[in-house]
Amino acid sequence: MADPTDEIESPCVKLCAIHPVEKICVGCFRSLAEIGNWSRMTPEARRAIMAELPARAPRLHKRRGGHTGRTGE
Repeated sequence: MADPTDEIESPCVKLCAIHPVEKICVGCFRSLAEIGNWSRMTPEARRAIMAELPARAPRLHKRRGGHTGRTGE
């Protein structure tokens, strides 16, 4: 049995919603598979995911806007 002190806490921030395009949680940036398997993952697997999460954040903060349909401006 794993030592509880070796456990990696969940990155969950209780803002649970899956982005419709990116397919990651808008709160913690994990995929549905990562969220569902978190409690069964090894501490090493959790650490690897935790290391990737900051790089995922920009995928949800892309600039909105673009073409407005107006011409001649």
